[in-house]
Amino acid sequence: MNDILARRLTGLAGITAALALIVEVPLYFVYSGPPPDANVLSRLLLGIIGLASLVVFVTAFRELVKRVGPAHEWVGSLAFATGLVYATITLVSMGLEAGAVIAADRPIDPTIDVSGTYILYGSISRLMLALFLTAFGYAVSRTRLLPRWTGRSAYVLAGVNLAFVPSLFFGNTPANFYAANGWGTTALMGAVLSYWLLALGISVYRSAGSPVPRT
Repeated sequence: MNDILARRLTGLAGITAALALIVEVPLYFVYSGPPPDANVLSRLLLGIIGLASLVVFVTAFRELVKRVGPAHEWVGSLAFATGLVYATITLVSMGLEAGAVIAADRPIDPTIDVSGTYILYGSISRLMLALFLTAFGYAVSRTRLLPRWTGRSAYVLAGVNLAFVPSLFFGNTPANFYAANGWGTTALMGAVLSYWLLALGISVYRSAGSPVPRT
């Protein structure tokens, strides 16, 4: 695979992941009580598509780092590994939610009723995402693979995600901003990641064909 194709694949994967997650997040706020099964399963399906695309994105990003800066392949691999762990943890959480909704004989709110997802969606995901973003930012800054803003914004988002790791000590009320499954810890962070991925995916795609210095 040549560099142009690799960048376009990476960019398209990032854009696809972002669009799926951007559409998913508002579906969590449509109903004030337990949502109908169709709502829950639809948003979970969008999330699954988005995370599958994210796996492609982190895999392709690792290959780009390897091409542009072979000396920094290790940090590309770290970004790949932590991104993959983040996607896996979130997919497991979605599977638990979907299973509970399908099995229930009445509408339930899986953000409250499926207690096994509290820490998976919250503190664990925030820590894994912070590690991914830190590795991503370092790889970009060292290889000059992408514009400088992509690396700097990754560092900022990593710090914000780290700030939500202790949220597991603050209860399980989704209506609270800072809680194990609070809207700030989960929905807000998901939305921020989505729009960052969209801007990043567009930047990577547009970089196809641009000369990049090798390190």
